[in-house]
Amino acid sequence: MQKEIIIEDLTKKFEDVTAVDHLTLTVSKGELFGLLGPNGAGKTTTINVLCGIIPPTSGKVTVGGYDISTQPRKVKSIIGVCPQDTAVYDYLTGRENIEFFGQLYNLPHETLLRNSADLLQKMELTDHQNRRVNKYSGGMRRRINLAMALVHNPEIAFLDEPTVAMDPQSRHAVWDFIRELKTQQKTIILTTHYMEEAEELCDRVGIIDYGKLIALGSPANLRQKHNAEDLEDVFIQLTGRRIREGV
Repeated sequence: MQKEIIIEDLTKKFEDVTAVDHLTLTVSKGELFGLLGPNGAGKTTTINVLCGIIPPTSGKVTVGGYDISTQPRKVKSIIGVCPQDTAVYDYLTGRENIEFFGQLYNLPHETLLRNSADLLQKMELTDHQNRRVNKYSGGMRRRINLAMALVHNPEIAFLDEPTVAMDPQSRHAVWDFIRELKTQQKTIILTTHYMEEAEELCDRVGIIDYGKLIALGSPANLRQKHNAEDLEDVFIQLTGRRIREGV
């Protein structure tokens, strides 16, 4: 199977802190891969390197066949990124936020209108599309943020905790949307603290702690290997020392 994302011995250091520690990992084309870990484990740093937001200290990363260190513009042209912190313009409406980002990717006008309308419908925001985003709830802002990240229909998507703080109804709407992306053979890396979300959506998950990969496999395989009831039990078994050590 074609490898869409290849991470080889990736390390990222900030002064005296090693946020990512010799990470090696591959993600296949069309795979939905969950990157899990406690707060401060290195998940967002890894995503930021893969997106070309920050450079690696060492190691090699290719995304869609492009080297992130030497071809960052190529990488950025083929990916969509939904960041952990919402990045929206409060004085624009929901629809205007989506269309603004589509214009940054030089989408043809008709394509932009069609994609925007489609995303608003799937995010269940059609009735709110002409309201300024400063009037949106936190969950609505996150859904608009997700639509903005994907308006250009990228082949590779990085979703960094896309459903955090959402109510159950909104979360399940986003789950349905992510499942649809899977049917389109999009390659997706998802970070989440909701273990049931990873178990429901992901083909494979990797658990990292202190910047190191400590487990890798399908949710079912990890449950079996660790004799666990669910993925949350696996996660606690492997990362619980943070709590025990008072980290």
